[in-house]
Formats: sequence, structure tokens, C-alpha cells
Amino acid sequence: MSFAENLDSIQQRIAAACARAGRAPNSVTLLAVSKSHPPETICTAVSAGQLFFGENKIQEAKAKIPLSPGKARWQFIGHLQSNKVRDAVQLFEMIQGVDSLAIAQEISKRAEQAAKTLPILLEVNVAGEGSKFGYAPEKLLAELNELNALPRIEIHGLMAIPPFAAVPEKARPYFQKLRELKVQCEQILGAPLPHLSMGMSGDFEVAIEEGATIVRVGTALFGERVSSLRKEAE
Repeated sequence: MSFAENLDSIQQRIAAACARAGRAPNSVTLLAVSKSHPPETICTAVSAGQLFFGENKIQEAKAKIPLSPGKARWQFIGHLQSNKVRDAVQLFEMIQGVDSLAIAQEISKRAEQAAKTLPILLEVNVAGEGSKFGYAPEKLLAELNELNALPRIEIHGLMAIPPFAAVPEKARPYFQKLRELKVQCEQILGAPLPHLSMGMSGDFEVAIEEGATIVRVGTALFGERVSSLRKEAE
């Protein structure tokens, strides 16, 4: 199937999941996970109407974004190292996956230097997996006010990557946990957080039913990845 056909299929599935949850389809942003796909593929995607893209490697994004259509809008969805923050602030309109106060402070500092304010999502390790990055829920709640006080970032919500499961339904408790944590964060901050970034190719429909506002879909849109870009370690 072509990208346009895949996109239409995904959009229909998003609309159906929204209907089940009593939500409007435009309440969900489809973020195309474009890692390992070249600028030519981004051009094809933009031509089909997809505008939001997620990258998880700074070096790849630095090579790709300048060669991609200007209409494309980029978010960083990987683990961000402190020595890559300056580039991330310049390249992306949102940074998902902020998983420590130190990284948030560095983002705020670099955003100040760039004379901009950057939206971020805070990553939560909802299952307490040792192999994954992300805040423990208790630590996030404890540091939330300090994070919110940083002058050049805006906390727009939470993101998570639940444990892999072949059955999408098994991810539901983790999506529920993130949604409940967002409510706790809103109570502490006294303000709404607009975004929950959760759900990928295999489970995005369940995530939407549990309140996702951003779903990160790669394989279901692009097919299997074949990189034409030189891979560089971060």
C-alpha cells in the first residue's frame, strides 16, 4: 500500500476510536514517527497531507529537517542527552520525553539563549521498567512545581511508552495510569495539561479510548524502515 492509503486507513481507525470514546477526531494528533526514513519519504507524506513528524535521533534530524518540506512540523520523541539540547531547541517545536529536572533546566537555558519558549511533555516510566527512561510517578509529582517554574519551558502534558505486548488491550492499564497521573499533575499546577502522548502502531486505538491526544505511529504508516541515512551514535 502507498503512504496515502496507509494514512487514510490510520485516520479512519483514529476516527472510529474517537467515536467509541465520544471524542472528536480532531482531538487527536497523528505524529508520524519518521526515524530512518529519508527526506524524499517526508515529501511524499507531506504531499498526502501528513504534517506532524517525530524524530528520536538529533544527528539524523539535523541532516533530514533542512532537506524536508517547510510545511513539516517536528517534535523530538527520543531520550535527550544534555549535550544535544541546544540542537533540539533549534530543530523542534516540541520536546517529548523530558525525563529529569536537569534536562528541563538545560532546555530552559538553551531556549532562553534562542529567545524562545518551548513546549515539553514529561516522560513517565509507567511500568517502572529498568530498561526505559522516564520519571517515576512519585518523583514527577515531587518535582512538578520546580519544573513548572522554569521560565522558558511550558509543560503541555505527559508521554509514556508502556511495556510491549502483542495484545493491544494489555497496554490499557498503563494508559489509564498515565491519564490518572495527568489529573494529579493538573491538581498540583491548578491548570489543565492539554496533551497525553501515548499509543503507537500496535495500540494507538486503545490509547485514544483512554484519552491520548497524540499518537506516535511509524510502521503502520511507513512500513518497515529502510534507512538511506548514515546512522550516527548519539
